[in-house]
Amino acid sequence: MATTASGDDRLNGFKVLNIGPTYPMTTRALNALTGGFVELTLVQGIGSSTMMTRLPRMSYLQVIMNHKLVALALSTLLVCPTVPWAFGATNSAPSLCVMTYNLRYASPTPPNAWPQRRPLMRELLQRVLPDVMGTQEGLYSQIQDLAADLPDYEWIGTGRDGGSRGEFMAVFFRKARLEPLAFDHFWLSDTPAVIGSTTWGNRNRRMVTWVKFRDRATGDEFFRFNTHFDHEIQAAREKSAELVRQRVAALDTKLPVLLIGDFNAAAGSNKAYEILTGDKFFTDAWTIAGERRGEGINTFNGFQPAQQNGVRIDWILTRGVVLVAQAETLRYTPESHYPSDHFPVIARLRLGPAN
Repeated sequence: MATTASGDDRLNGFKVLNIGPTYPMTTRALNALTGGFVELTLVQGIGSSTMMTRLPRMSYLQVIMNHKLVALALSTLLVCPTVPWAFGATNSAPSLCVMTYNLRYASPTPPNAWPQRRPLMRELLQRVLPDVMGTQEGLYSQIQDLAADLPDYEWIGTGRDGGSRGEFMAVFFRKARLEPLAFDHFWLSDTPAVIGSTTWGNRNRRMVTWVKFRDRATGDEFFRFNTHFDHEIQAAREKSAELVRQRVAALDTKLPVLLIGDFNAAAGSNKAYEILTGDKFFTDAWTIAGERRGEGINTFNGFQPAQQNGVRIDWILTRGVVLVAQAETLRYTPESHYPSDHFPVIARLRLGPAN
């Protein structure tokens, strides 16, 4: 089947793909034309009876239906649409878009004050639309701002100093996709049940928020752990890794577990990473992804242009049957300000059966 596409046109800032001919276009052909980052589950009868039965989370989509043309106008920033599945799976369940994002706490000090950064972060998150996102460093007022900016989401979390005090390891999730079944928090210390406890020499209190979810689209259940390891004390990072590993092992579950966060440790070269991934307890989603975007970019940017040193301190780790189609360090760099001093890290994955 011959197809044609033109990606040079622009419509209100969006790339336009003109697709022909007049008979039905397959998903595979559409994926080929869009570089593999769009999956239209069903496109039938290009002509007067054109139907599109599922168009997953595109920033902008225009369908012009006539006997010879379907025009898809896709945002130039199209990060987390449904991607084609490369593992031979035949079920049509949508993949899960997972994000970890250190927000940088809401400082009032320019030039990177939160009031200037908030609109950029809102724009980024509304374009990506992750199904579930773990944030770090967000203060209560900052988390409330994000909740107001993301009405399709709910969040779970508590301040690391207790209640609304201190930074949150908040977990945001898309209400239409995920249902929380259980949640809890623990602190990275010798007394993890004690709110705000710290016993390993770190000045800042560190913690974990976890949520057990049910995927409304598939019925699958999984655990999601979100954390932020200490930035100064290596021993504290290693003990934190040991405690998290112990807590996950204590679940004694066959359900998939996702551990995400800012670990303040370089993946592949830090002992904390080795503790978590040793004996294949956890697997780094980045290393097993079918496709990696933003290869080599440091995930911490310090509000400066991206550096290509390959230092990943923000990770998405998986346990259980989890297939990862795509992982990305999203280098979102508007002209004015950066949304945060970290780049978000994203994985598009599919959870396997618990048995």
